[in-house]
Amino acid sequence: MTIRAVGFDLDYTLAVPTSDRTTILNEATAATGAPELSRSAYLDAHSQNLTSETRTPIFEHLLAERGSDADPEALASAYRERIADALVPIDGARDFLTTLRETYAVGLLTNGPRVAQRDKLETLGWTDAFDAALVTGELPAGKPDSAAFEALLEALGTAPEETVYVGDDVDADIGGAAAAGLVPVQVIFEGGPEPDPKAAAHVPREELTTRLPTLLAEL
Repeated sequence: MTIRAVGFDLDYTLAVPTSDRTTILNEATAATGAPELSRSAYLDAHSQNLTSETRTPIFEHLLAERGSDADPEALASAYRERIADALVPIDGARDFLTTLRETYAVGLLTNGPRVAQRDKLETLGWTDAFDAALVTGELPAGKPDSAAFEALLEALGTAPEETVYVGDDVDADIGGAAAAGLVPVQVIFEGGPEPDPKAAAHVPREELTTRLPTLLAEL
């Protein structure tokens, strides 16, 4: 089956933070008078709120656990602003996406609250960079749920076996795409997850823009 479409994850795949997320979280809590929160606790709460409008419910939960009266909405806003400010595209990303769209339908499927993820796309200047850009905060389910990938397929108008999905997360991206019948390609980088055998291919992130077009033609 010929590949007709390619979908991408956003964070740590097409765009990376210039500051680590723990530092950004600590800066946001300090700015809003909230107690220090661990990155692992945040990720656990985030995984339960993939279809939320904002990050406010995440921080409501975390602050309540710590008995804090800090404003979760203010903390969510501070964290969102710092994340967006620290996010940069991988080298050559915009031209890469433009060129891909000459041959393939190109989509985005990113986990996270609607406001946060749309803000990232606005900051990156990518509101028109994809044929379809889906945020799980606007969907009934997030990755790795097959329903999220089915929404991407519907938006792109392709069958699973015709669609490559590129991401870094072993469970949400690679496992989820494989379970939904898409062709997973794992982005590899220092400090990231180990190569997963469920992926059809593994590509170093710094080589993604140069190697993926050839790989798509070969699959």
